[in-house]
Amino acid sequence: MRKLLLVSANQMKAPYPVYPLGVSYLYAYLNTHLENFEIKIFDFIDKNEDDYISFLRKYKPDYVGVSLRNIDDVNVYIQESFIQHYKTIVDNTRTHSDAIVIIGGSGYSIFPELLFRRIQPNFGIYGEGEVRFKELLTALDTGESYSHINNLLFTKEDKLVFNKGEQTLKNFNLCFNPAMADFYWQHSGMLNIQTKRGCPYKCIYCTYPVIESHKVRTLNKDNIIDVLEDLSKNREIDYLFFTDSIFNLDNKFNYELAENIIRKGIKINWGAYFNFCNLDEGLLRLLQKAGLKHIEFGTDSLSEAMLENYNKPFGLTDIFRISDICVKLGIDYAHFLILAGYGETEDTIDETFLNSKRLEKTVFFPFIGLRIYPGTRLYEIALKEGRIKSEDDLLLPVYYLSDKVNIKQLKEKAAKTNKRWIFPDDDLSVIMNKMRTRNKKGPLWEYLIQ
Repeated sequence: MRKLLLVSANQMKAPYPVYPLGVSYLYAYLNTHLENFEIKIFDFIDKNEDDYISFLRKYKPDYVGVSLRNIDDVNVYIQESFIQHYKTIVDNTRTHSDAIVIIGGSGYSIFPELLFRRIQPNFGIYGEGEVRFKELLTALDTGESYSHINNLLFTKEDKLVFNKGEQTLKNFNLCFNPAMADFYWQHSGMLNIQTKRGCPYKCIYCTYPVIESHKVRTLNKDNIIDVLEDLSKNREIDYLFFTDSIFNLDNKFNYELAENIIRKGIKINWGAYFNFCNLDEGLLRLLQKAGLKHIEFGTDSLSEAMLENYNKPFGLTDIFRISDICVKLGIDYAHFLILAGYGETEDTIDETFLNSKRLEKTVFFPFIGLRIYPGTRLYEIALKEGRIKSEDDLLLPVYYLSDKVNIKQLKEKAAKTNKRWIFPDDDLSVIMNKMRTRNKKGPLWEYLIQ
């Protein structure tokens, strides 16, 4: 029996620890498709390097897969990088075991070649990892060639081999690790689940198409219903967050999913990321009946000019219309915005703050500037403007900050709107922890609305 250890490397807990969904999907797929493999998960969210070394020595894995969820905190005020932590995990794995090391995950998929060279695993898998991981382990275990496997990085004769490939996987299953589910339910007040991969839109800064491709694929609806029913009826877990890049991408799927939740009598509340396209009152009413409680809108700006700059597929009219429907139906909603990004001026900033006054019963979460990632339109813009150079690897965060905006005045302007603005450096941990001790579940930002 071969031993495989899957490692969730994420240690970020703000504003709450996030269930390692990628590792769970990988575990479920490999556990179904690999015979003669014992698979365990090690989660760094509540453990440290000493715990990991002790686990390695005791378990003695043949293979270790390390999932890199984030490269940094994407917070211009702090700019904490996680790369050294990831390299330490790989170094410790090599020192304290004989395991073959494979890295992957969403963070890795943005910088596959650079992180491979920096962290130096045996193999790297970018994009969707389930099928490629299975193919690689099968090849290694049987002594067959792995050189043809798509989405794979490895070294051959001291040269890096980078096999390109597309993300096309769908109709696979998810299962929650019971101990991990209990931990995250207790400390986060929610679990995560995914129903779709891919995003067809072309926002200038976004990495979702880089990680998951532009092709939208819906996952196994029956399995999702089974998981929801099990969590609700057998584990008394009644809140989930759908982590789809945008939930309302395939509304035929969404209608069927909602109708099945209602028909099965599944009593579970949930939230998701939405945008303002493909959305109307009829769909929202059905989703609400199926448990929808919270919407997080990737609004980006309340300036028409800035929405065009970011290449958003909606306008101000859509934002106001859908927000009004949410208020009418009593669905809690929040707007995630970008201030001082590409093309921002004092006039567009003032327009955003002015228009925020029109939105009732909501909370605003602004990001300051835009983290520049390779493979995005923003990267090309920053390169053309001389903000970055082609030789810059961007592993350490570089932000696009408009030089036509006084960033120091943003909080003052926000305060004058008499709306609730939560900036990235605002510490809400005390409030959040107090609510968790009172058994409050979900994202909790609805309690901050004023």
